[in-house]
Amino acid sequence: MEVVLNGNIEKLDKEMNLSEFLFSKGLNLDSIIVEHNETIVKKQEWERIVLQDKDSLEVLKFVGGG
Repeated sequence: MEVVLNGNIEKLDKEMNLSEFLFSKGLNLDSIIVEHNETIVKKQEWERIVLQDKDSLEVLKFVGGG
């Protein structure tokens, strides 16, 4: 199965939910927002979304600075 993450194709070896996928990418889950198939998803919904072939994900990271 393949999903598109920020424009890049990612191959998945097994079925997983959005939360598992983001964790597997080493992302800091407390500092990102996620768009799944053009819809922004609340963090509390990540566990319920099971990724499907050709799903599209955009991940934005919050960056602090001054």
